[in-house]
Amino acid sequence: MEENTIKLIIADDHSFLREGIKKTIHDEIDMKIVGEASNAAEAVSIIKEKMPDIAIMDISMPGKSGLDVLKDLKAMKLKIKVLILSMHPEDRFAIRALKAGAMGYLTKESAPDELVKAIRTILTGRKYVSKSLADKLIDILSDEMDKLPHENLSDREYDVFIKIASGKKAVEIATELSISVHTVNTYRARILEKMNMSSNVELTQYAMHNNLID
Repeated sequence: MEENTIKLIIADDHSFLREGIKKTIHDEIDMKIVGEASNAAEAVSIIKEKMPDIAIMDISMPGKSGLDVLKDLKAMKLKIKVLILSMHPEDRFAIRALKAGAMGYLTKESAPDELVKAIRTILTGRKYVSKSLADKLIDILSDEMDKLPHENLSDREYDVFIKIASGKKAVEIATELSISVHTVNTYRARILEKMNMSSNVELTQYAMHNNLID
């Protein structure tokens, strides 16, 4: 491999999406995929082994989420640039991802047009976001004091909140996040307290009103 080759790894639990990413960068002669992962644990293992320049990572994966991986990488002091590529709209997770250490955030819908540009921007040490997200970030900075209730939740609490609001049962959430039902219920209690609500129905109504779920 040439010295100036940009080494990339892809972490996404859908093989067809990994193939799509590979096709998108196939014609970039200075880029090479050096590893693929289908879950968070594999992603961390491959990053430690291959030490890529950039990890292209989904948020929603089996076990730990992409946000959890960002925190793990930071704790291990691994200087890897991470580009989050997610099916979730920017306003749901992008700001959390950037705060957790991601260098960029792309929706999978926009990836074919913006992926290569995002990679090259991140390599220069600059963050990459779409213009629409940049505008939202400016608005958020100006309105920082007027936080909505869900913005006070931790990343994991927010993840559980969205799953509850989407109608998932505690057992389903526990399985998806690889935690116990008791832990899910503990998160639920914290969420209800922080958001000053008393039921799953209220959480769902709130999420729908604020366009946090479809």
